[in-house]
Amino acid sequence: MKNSKKHILFILFFNVLFTVSSCAQSNQQSRNNQYVDLTYAAEKTINTVVHINAEMLQKHSMWDQFFQDPFFNFFNFGPQPQRMYQAYGSGVIVKENGYIVTNNHVVEGAQNITITLNDKRKFSATIVGTDPQCDLALLKIEASHLTAISYGNSDNIRIGEWVLAVGNPFNLNSTVTTGIISAKTRNLNILGGNTSVESFIQTDAAVNSGNSGGALVNTQGELIGINAAIASNTGSYAGYSFAIPVNMVKKIVEDLEKYGRVQRVNFGASFVEIDNNKAQELQLKNIKGIQVVTIDKNGSLSQTNISQGDILLSIEGHEINSLSEFKEFLEQHRPGDKVNCVFLKNKKEIKVPITLKNIRGTTDIITADDLIVTKSLGADF
Repeated sequence: MKNSKKHILFILFFNVLFTVSSCAQSNQQSRNNQYVDLTYAAEKTINTVVHINAEMLQKHSMWDQFFQDPFFNFFNFGPQPQRMYQAYGSGVIVKENGYIVTNNHVVEGAQNITITLNDKRKFSATIVGTDPQCDLALLKIEASHLTAISYGNSDNIRIGEWVLAVGNPFNLNSTVTTGIISAKTRNLNILGGNTSVESFIQTDAAVNSGNSGGALVNTQGELIGINAAIASNTGSYAGYSFAIPVNMVKKIVEDLEKYGRVQRVNFGASFVEIDNNKAQELQLKNIKGIQVVTIDKNGSLSQTNISQGDILLSIEGHEINSLSEFKEFLEQHRPGDKVNCVFLKNKKEIKVPITLKNIRGTTDIITADDLIVTKSLGADF
């Protein structure tokens, strides 16, 4: 009887072991058979991307100014008539009533802008506003009931995630390429100047001339970035391309539409990144955060107990480990917004609530008209 029970138990154990093994093998086969279907994303977004033809005046040499002298004009040595040349790019319809976002460098200095939809309809476009600091521009065409793209969330993207680049490379309408997200918060220092904001999404999706201003979308067909640049020695795709995160794009588009200029905050401090040497110098357990170098008396930090040498660890729960991450987060906020920060002060973490201010040290909105008056008169009122 005992041997019979042992035999039954052995059979039951073997059956359980076989079932577990079969399930594991089945799951492995299922994973091996899975593939990413990108057709839905392509079909959903292909009609939201447009072709942009920007006509610009050809720039002449420094001698144009020299030939403005009346002496040379008298002898018909004046400057030659400026010629028009054409630049091409892509854009993304973000609203059904004709608002289109693209790169600033696609339309900068344009005299005439023509938009061609995927259904081949053509429209003249006007520039609503531009933001050279992030290389974005908002255009408007007189049309309605257009197919607008859906916004995604660039904070949620993951390295290795599949993406599509949709645009008009080489003046070819509606071209789709695919790749994965290779890196986040890349600072390439291509826009120039200390005021530029660079926190690019890096991808290996093929992007070429004419893709600038096109869409980078996820597998759900949601916009996660605006394609802006490639890393190349030849001017053609060489393995890496870069896009502006959609969370920055969305806020900048709203500002340009509503105020005519981007509403930026002045955090009121300059920072330096924490590297291995800095961490050892400060005797830090982890290489995290960015360290305060200077504090602006009119900035957002001026009313807090934060001082030089303290370390910013996070804002609203988002870890801040680089200057590009810091700038990207600030680009999603306006003066008057309140954020909760975590600082490391005297080797202790403290929570610091901060009300973000503008460059003037207030929480007011600065419109495009305000900026014109300030520049014209040379003073703030």
